[in-house]
Amino acid sequence: MHVRLGRYNQLEVVKEVDFGVYLDGGDDGEILLPARYVPEDCQQGDMLNVFIYLDNEERLVATTLTPYAQVGDFACLEVAWTNQYGAFLDWGLMKDLFVPFREQKNKMEKGERYVVHVHLDEDSYRIMASAKVERYLSNDMPPYHPGDGVEILVWQRTDLGYKVIVDNRFGGLIYATDVVRPLSTGTKTEAYVRQVRPDGKIDIVLQPDGPRKVDDFAEVLLDYIRQHDGFTTFQDKTPAEDIYATFGVSKKTFKKAVGDLYKKHLVTLEEGGIRLCEKPQRKPRLKP
Repeated sequence: MHVRLGRYNQLEVVKEVDFGVYLDGGDDGEILLPARYVPEDCQQGDMLNVFIYLDNEERLVATTLTPYAQVGDFACLEVAWTNQYGAFLDWGLMKDLFVPFREQKNKMEKGERYVVHVHLDEDSYRIMASAKVERYLSNDMPPYHPGDGVEILVWQRTDLGYKVIVDNRFGGLIYATDVVRPLSTGTKTEAYVRQVRPDGKIDIVLQPDGPRKVDDFAEVLLDYIRQHDGFTTFQDKTPAEDIYATFGVSKKTFKKAVGDLYKKHLVTLEEGGIRLCEKPQRKPRLKP
């Protein structure tokens, strides 16, 4: 058995010493868990869930701390310090995560945050990070269908919108017209698949599309107008951010709902907003 470097492992306590406990690392030998990380009442024979990485002398060491990322993950991490060899990122452990200059797109600066991929360097067998995340995105055809829920990490802003990493594996894009709330590099949130294109690219939205959502929101909007004396200043010229802040929907969904209410003759569109239609009065029947 070999331990998985840069990942969590379930290992057995085989020896207790003054400065910690040793864990059974199988073919990798005994691995120290320093005393500061040893759980209370820990005894020989206990199984511990620990994260394995390398200490400053490149020896395997265990910790019960939770790193911000493990090998195979994409994450947004802050630069703790730099030197002539590269940058070192704070990833929640005693030893910082190294990014050599060759793995930086632009020279990293202390205090700034960058989206990186954590991996094992093939030559040195050390845990490293790379800001060249495109290299580590999957080329497989994404297995999603329209409407599927996913988790995204916002990676980069472009002229089209925001590049995102989908489910820690695929690349995706949120178009600027679909950005209904503030986003920034490093934002993690739930989102939805609009479509997977034939080339494997994924269009992502922050809320589900579909007629049902429009129908549901049309009712909400109608109630809102009724509760505000039959008139609202919200309209197609209202900024998307204001619409989302009030209703929690995209401008696209808002406009579709307005169109639905208009077609049903429930509202009229005015220069300054939307007005509830008055119920038509019945003409009095003429007596013969």
